[in-house]
Amino acid sequence: MNFSLGQRWISDTESDLGLGTVVALEGRQVSILFPASGENRVYSLTEAPVTRVAFNPGDIIRSVEEWELEVESVEEQGELLCYHGIRVDNGEKAQLKETFLDHFIKFNKPQDRLFAGQVDRFDRYTLRYQTWQHQFERQQSPLKGLIGQRANLIPHQLYIAQEVGKRFAPRVLLSDEVGLGKTIEAGMILHQQIISGRASRVLIVVPENLQHQWLVEMLRRFNLRFSIFDEERCDEAFADSPNVFETEQLVLTSLEFLSKKKRWFEQATLADWDLLVVDEAHHLSINNGKPSTEYQRMAELSQDIPGLILLTATPDQLGHRSHFARLQLLDPDRFYDYDAFVEEESNYKEVAEAANQLLGEQGLDDASRATLKELLKETDITDILAKAEQGDETARNEILSMLLDRHGTGRILFRNSRSGIDGYPSRKLHAYPMAMPKQYKTAMSVLGNMGGIQNAELTALRALFPEKIFQEFEGENASWGAFDPRVDWLIETLKTLKHEKVLLICAKAETALSLEQILREREAIKASVFHEGMSIVERDRAAAYFADEYDSAQILLCSEIGSEGRNFQFSHHLVLFDLPLNPDLLEQRIGRLDRIGQTQDVNIHVPYFENTAQEVLLRWYNEGLDAFETTSTTGQMLYKEYGEELLEFIGAHNCDEEELDPLLEQVAGQNAKLRKQMESGRDRLLELHSSGQGRAESLVADIEELDDQFTLPSYMINVFDTFGVSQEDKGENTIILKPTEHMLNPSFPCLKDDGITVTFDRSTSLSQEDAHFISWDHPMVQGSLDMICDDDFGTASVALLKNKKLPAGTFFVELIFIAEAMAPKALQVGRFLPPTPIRILLDKGSNNLADNVAFDAFNQQLSAVGRQTASKLASALQSAIHPMITSAQGMAQTKLEALRAESLEKMQTALGEEQARLTALKQINPNIRDEELSFFDKQRSELTTYIEKAQVKLDAIRLIVVSH
Repeated sequence: MNFSLGQRWISDTESDLGLGTVVALEGRQVSILFPASGENRVYSLTEAPVTRVAFNPGDIIRSVEEWELEVESVEEQGELLCYHGIRVDNGEKAQLKETFLDHFIKFNKPQDRLFAGQVDRFDRYTLRYQTWQHQFERQQSPLKGLIGQRANLIPHQLYIAQEVGKRFAPRVLLSDEVGLGKTIEAGMILHQQIISGRASRVLIVVPENLQHQWLVEMLRRFNLRFSIFDEERCDEAFADSPNVFETEQLVLTSLEFLSKKKRWFEQATLADWDLLVVDEAHHLSINNGKPSTEYQRMAELSQDIPGLILLTATPDQLGHRSHFARLQLLDPDRFYDYDAFVEEESNYKEVAEAANQLLGEQGLDDASRATLKELLKETDITDILAKAEQGDETARNEILSMLLDRHGTGRILFRNSRSGIDGYPSRKLHAYPMAMPKQYKTAMSVLGNMGGIQNAELTALRALFPEKIFQEFEGENASWGAFDPRVDWLIETLKTLKHEKVLLICAKAETALSLEQILREREAIKASVFHEGMSIVERDRAAAYFADEYDSAQILLCSEIGSEGRNFQFSHHLVLFDLPLNPDLLEQRIGRLDRIGQTQDVNIHVPYFENTAQEVLLRWYNEGLDAFETTSTTGQMLYKEYGEELLEFIGAHNCDEEELDPLLEQVAGQNAKLRKQMESGRDRLLELHSSGQGRAESLVADIEELDDQFTLPSYMINVFDTFGVSQEDKGENTIILKPTEHMLNPSFPCLKDDGITVTFDRSTSLSQEDAHFISWDHPMVQGSLDMICDDDFGTASVALLKNKKLPAGTFFVELIFIAEAMAPKALQVGRFLPPTPIRILLDKGSNNLADNVAFDAFNQQLSAVGRQTASKLASALQSAIHPMITSAQGMAQTKLEALRAESLEKMQTALGEEQARLTALKQINPNIRDEELSFFDKQRSELTTYIEKAQVKLDAIRLIVVSH
């Protein structure tokens, strides 16, 4: 190396120092000052890890005075370089000595980095090319946004998510029965909309008691980090922004909060949102012609928000007019008059009844046959109908598809029922009567003598929890567990079920904590506690301790609120230590285990004190509502009708069979009647449409095939190794990732300071609460792809090819170009022209060998070379490589033209077919909104513009030199 004062050099090991200047030569050492960073380095003259900076004609360089020069020629004056050329700002001829080059010059172009000696390791270049390939495949995948949820692959959920998630500004009502996963469906739709760029600002409005459940579900299942906005949060945020709702992109708030706090509601209406989600939408009701406050608030809020998703398991619960009013929120132009809707709906019933007969085993009667022909009169269905009646499945499905297209609310209303979905286990009740201890009797007797409680519901609640009354008299530290027979029963039950996982749910956190202490101290039974006072991380750990197969908790003790939003299908035994008054809460408790994915019967264990309020409530649920062994869809209606009588029996501990039996018989009769009405009123056509009519099964199969591939784990483990992320095999398909001091990037995506546990296996993520499910949709994967592609990581490399058939010194240049159309994310241009890697492999005659020499096969023949040697090779061949880069750019441009034409044709075909389908459908089903159709015209026009402006850029370069 020959150094001279004033020369410019760049560090090979610390490229972030900027451009250095030789300031001193003393003996065998050289001193280089890096003005951009204020650092000084002293190196050995013979082994300095630096590279001389030299530019070439055609380069644009910048002076310390911030003007730029396009280099025409380079002259050596003494031992310093002088660049001659044209100033970019005024077009005048000028010269610039290297001493006066800008200190902050950074070599971004791959060729500049190669010739400046900033050569990357061999494996980083390979990883970069693989990353672009994965980006390309992911952008075009029809499964994008559907694979990342931590949930079982349930066909009807996936169908609804795909059908709604791909729409522009979806406005729909999700009304699946309890336990069929409306929250998951909504989350999957949100996930798709956000990943695709169709939505970025989302507001979720839920009842106050469900806020935490939604927060947990969105974070754990979809990696969507919502922020809860309440009075306290709004007060704090107001100091930072005039509109508090613009301080976060993803906001979760309660219906009660927006209904009662006008000031914050007005701010919510003024904020820009892409999508509004409202859970338990049956609260948006109209009574006696007057809309509720909740309805008015959501109507005002939703009118300026493009997308709206309403969720309710009981769309008709508060009346048919209220149901119409909610449809009116979704599309006020379509549902403008209630009487017209009722008249039109009578036609829906004809369609549904015809579908029911077509699906039934009895065959069609003359009336239904005539109805079908009338409904489908624009098509002659005589022959196909005859085939359907003879059992031809294809013909039947074709008729059903025609009916679905004409179905009144089919595009905006989705409803599945348990009776139409397979995969649910049986539920078995095991009741255990016990005598009430005298300590409880005494405490309750004293309370009864004191009187003072007038409210029937409060009286009933106190009667159901004798341990609370005992503690009121004896003090909070009173040990009721010492004499309560339910505790001894629980211990014996756990011993009997010693190889089984048991979930216990009780009303209060204090009860769960007391039981955990008793089990630990008396029998050393391993138990995990789960209650509302714990953070999400603490709950995850508790649930993981319960879910683990080895050295784990046998029982998880949950409070009512603490168990919300969590599912434990791997457990088959549920202990209800007490019973809630609200039938929906009972169903929610049982629903922790009774869900799709449960592999065995759910055993429901209920210990209770006989001849007390607890027995009354148990019999109400079992004999009146049949709520333990079947899903209760009528509970709230019956509680509303008979609640006062029930509360009297509970409050008085009245178990007199002569008085109680008639009430329970009456309730059971009414329950049977209501259920029959619901079953006869089932709209099987709507359910068939909502479940995907068989199309969802192929979607499940495609995702399962992707889940089984090893491509993603192999790629991410390579990324972890390359970036210095510590990996510890935890067993059971899980890995613990931890940051290290030697990471290439100190802020690796989604990696916490204390590390995280990950799994690539969907079923493992469902049973282990603390394990993140890593899929192509996970932000860690997307963050890694972006981190590599957006940086200069691996953009310049040198390798050796040991091949005796080729003369030593022969060289090749491999170039990776990226064809890319820059467009707003919401347009999803990647569906048609994703960032596309174009590989060109040139010999010294500039012949492109890429089509005949595959990357992977070629890469395996190459070996790494040291940085100093690589720098010397690149410098020696620089003059020969420059014209080869120019040739390659022309080749890449030719390939871009072909890509543009192919992408435009693909886009016009895809959007044109969908628009034609919806336009034809609108003639017979007015639920197709005009803005949906105009959206296609606008999108095609904008996509055409952006695709035509697509460009190629050189992304990476590799020099390959033959050696023997």
